[in-house]
Amino acid sequence: MSRQTIAVTGLGALTPAGIGIEDTWRRICRGDSMAAHDEELASSAINISCRVPEFTIADRRLARQLWRQDRSVQMALVAAGEALQNARLDPGAWDGARVGVAIGCAFGGARNWETGITQLRQAGADAVSSALLPTMLANMAAGEVAIAYGARGPSLAPLTACASGASALAVARDWLHAGYCDIVLAGGTDAAVTPLIVAGLQRLGALSSRTDQPEAASRPFAADRDGLVIGEGAAVLVLERQVQAEARGVRARALLTGCGMSTDALHPTSPHPEGEIAERAVAAALADADLTPRDVDHVNAHGTSTVKGDAAEASLISRMFGHGVSVTSAKGAVGHTLGAAGAVEAALTVLSIERSIVPPTANVDMLSPEFDIDLVMKSARPQVVETAVSNSMGFGGHNVSLVFQSAG
Repeated sequence: MSRQTIAVTGLGALTPAGIGIEDTWRRICRGDSMAAHDEELASSAINISCRVPEFTIADRRLARQLWRQDRSVQMALVAAGEALQNARLDPGAWDGARVGVAIGCAFGGARNWETGITQLRQAGADAVSSALLPTMLANMAAGEVAIAYGARGPSLAPLTACASGASALAVARDWLHAGYCDIVLAGGTDAAVTPLIVAGLQRLGALSSRTDQPEAASRPFAADRDGLVIGEGAAVLVLERQVQAEARGVRARALLTGCGMSTDALHPTSPHPEGEIAERAVAAALADADLTPRDVDHVNAHGTSTVKGDAAEASLISRMFGHGVSVTSAKGAVGHTLGAAGAVEAALTVLSIERSIVPPTANVDMLSPEFDIDLVMKSARPQVVETAVSNSMGFGGHNVSLVFQSAG
């Protein structure tokens, strides 16, 4: 099938900023920070996190299956439902064989791993839940979303650590170009705020130690940043060919015109110090979209608030976009949502294009002096954004860059 323009027609999200894409957008644009002390982490050296507020699944058919689902799956189901409604799609009326699902996840059911191990050690194999595997496997968000909405086309759960959500969007676009399906529910999810995962990140030196002031702990690109704040969340985008969206009377919210990937092949957890390999992913995404760096107005940065990660990405941005694109990172507000981050940030990038607003990077009063980037700080910035880049990086050296453009 010939290459066609891919449209984003629906957005759905659950983040620490709110249940639904609109609540999330509103609070991120206000520059609110959602980090707080976490009771489950009370005995941990780092006891702060960004949690998604409590939510319910109103659909009784879906609610009956909650017993076999991890929280990450439940969040993905809610986000997918919102995205479908947003895109004016009725799963009861579509040809499910032409619908795909690509939902990335870094950890799967991390809490269920921990619970299962405890049950096995304390009481033996018979104490382990029969639902252990469906609640811990990292592909289950993709699988359960497909089951819930009758999507019988291709499905996949990209596992590229914190780039998983962005990888899912890139895969989904390729499926549409190849003609494997007509609609894809694509995004990412993770609910891995557990003592074990937090301990692992703390031992790596990745977490902020600003536990006395949690709401100010995540400070992407700030001079005094000292690490990330772990979060959770989910986001799903509906992708389809623009011509088909228009044929059913739905206007694209934005276009996904370029995708690029690269691998640092350097270190399991540390990025290339100057971001040189990640730069190749950005360059590939721009080339894929038939654009140059000068065509870009805005970068939604990976921006984790870690010392090394932010330095590498800032170096990349200043080299590629010396004309002064606006830069923001949502992680100051919602923390690092792990496998969901790339999808959450892609959705926010779409909204920046659609609404001509760039949200501020929460908690940043002073940009690190060695960074030559135009970081949006303190308040949202009105800006016409025709073309934007959303960057994602993950442990293992995974780099993914997505290019979104206005649908006109």
